[in-house]
Amino acid sequence: MAKRRWKGLIPRIVRVLDLAERFLTREVGTEADPEADVWAYRWREDRLLPVAHPDIYPLDELLGVDRSLQRLRANAAAFVRGEPALDMLLHGERGTGKSSAVRGLLGEFGPKGLRIVEVGREDLLDLGPLYAQLRGRDERFLLFCDDLSFEEGDASYKRLKAALSGGIEARPDNVLLAATSNRKYLLPERMSENRQAHLDSDGELRYGETTDEKISLSDRFGLLLPFFSFNQDTFLRIVDHHARRLGIAYRMSRGELHARALRFALDRSSRSGRTALQACIAIGQELGPQHEQ
Repeated sequence: MAKRRWKGLIPRIVRVLDLAERFLTREVGTEADPEADVWAYRWREDRLLPVAHPDIYPLDELLGVDRSLQRLRANAAAFVRGEPALDMLLHGERGTGKSSAVRGLLGEFGPKGLRIVEVGREDLLDLGPLYAQLRGRDERFLLFCDDLSFEEGDASYKRLKAALSGGIEARPDNVLLAATSNRKYLLPERMSENRQAHLDSDGELRYGETTDEKISLSDRFGLLLPFFSFNQDTFLRIVDHHARRLGIAYRMSRGELHARALRFALDRSSRSGRTALQACIAIGQELGPQHEQ
């Protein structure tokens, strides 16, 4: 008898607790969602890990890559609006702002619902578990893989081709992919592969099978955005920008600033935006604290 009585009471107890929870929700308010203000995540071991302090680089600080930034912004804006958008591959030389450009999208589109999920190269080969966690959410997720490339003999790039386009599982509508790489085709290129190319009977260029296979991976990214090193005039324009921002432009002549920055770039064999910033920081350290001048 006692057991039957308890079995009858359990549903009533659950009902009372449910009503109590609804009452408290109306009176006290719903508990805050700990991820409500999270704009960036890392995907690690099948878990979304919030990034409390994402490194958001102001896009207006990236100089000399105006056309690529314009196309990057337009594509991100379409994605946030729920319109068709293209996966993006930002390729080019080191230090030219590829990673900063992707992170900078959060500053402009984070308030509109854009979120960035940092994923490793190996994670791109099996996106099913990540798709399951993102599907149906209101935010728009940009999966970001930095420094994506494959070494000679690594056949896993073929799995990436299927993951980007051609796999059996449909990608969620709120997911887009962005990757950066120093290589346009993501794989090492050899001179011998270029000799496989030929002109057909109509005069059209036909790539060899090896080159065509490598190009097919990059083709999965609908938007290829080049980031190349700068000529001297653009490099010095970026130096002037950082020198003003760091307060060293007013402590020496423009000619001396440029001469020091060019020597710094020559030592590193690079005229990139990163090198310009590093040069200005190094020059500032050489000058010492301003109050000692």
